[in-house]
Amino acid sequence: MSEAPKRLKRRHEFLRVARGGRKCAMPSLVLQAHDRRTQPSEGAADTIKVGFTVTKRVGNSVVRNRVRRRLRAAANVVIQEHAAKGNDYVIIGRIGTRQRKFDGLVKDLEGALQQLGKWRKAVNEDEDTTKGHI
Repeated sequence: MSEAPKRLKRRHEFLRVARGGRKCAMPSLVLQAHDRRTQPSEGAADTIKVGFTVTKRVGNSVVRNRVRRRLRAAANVVIQEHAAKGNDYVIIGRIGTRQRKFDGLVKDLEGALQQLGKWRKAVNEDEDTTKGHI
């Protein structure tokens, strides 16, 4: 398993993604993406940064933290392998995130990346695994 992507931590980073990026709403999450390569002063163009946010509408602090952990786990599965490099992503938890199965969360995140045009194939995804077999 690859290492976790870098994190967005400051409010101005979240606001920059919301203001300058695109978004896609799915049943269990909203994904916002901002291409950092348009502003060369914002760091390395080959890194990926991810931020997570869950509003009070989702539930109390225990529920929000659980939702945030689930989103973080789904992002660790998908983002490093399939997200376009040089972008910042904000994943916003929704009420549906609580009851959604983990496979559904991963599929929602993959679908949102594809709809935003930020999907890239994994390195080993192109290989034919049946090569050499009878």
